[in-house]
Amino acid sequence: MPAFLQAAIAEAQAGLAEGGIPIGSVIVHAGRIIGRGRNRRVQKGSAILHGEMDAFENAGRQPAQVYRECVLYTTLSPCAMCSGAILLYGIPKVVIGENRSFMGEEALLRDRGVEVEVVQDETCIALMRGFIAARPGLWNEDIGEMH
Repeated sequence: MPAFLQAAIAEAQAGLAEGGIPIGSVIVHAGRIIGRGRNRRVQKGSAILHGEMDAFENAGRQPAQVYRECVLYTTLSPCAMCSGAILLYGIPKVVIGENRSFMGEEALLRDRGVEVEVVQDETCIALMRGFIAARPGLWNEDIGEMH
């Protein structure tokens, strides 16, 4: 497993421990994490703090050129909102831990020239399966009912 995916998994596990949804993400530039995040909708009462959005927020303002040289790692296939941010900021590559629990906008990303790599990591799959089984109402509130 890529080391940076492990960092995203650590974010997901931290979110679960806080009572949130176990999805984590990191943004990597030149071999260094510049932003890390986890789904914090529950923790912050937020409408938009998915793992990827939290990672963008925690990366802070970056020049456009920096984003065009980044790789975003996420434990779960990115939804329409997060995929839009990936496209907006010109992230050229996304590494996805798994897309069995939820299939996001991978086709859109690929159509727009983003390199998409899906790992199907067993830890990511187990995190989501366990969470969805334990908290189906919260999962459906966040994203499940939309698809």
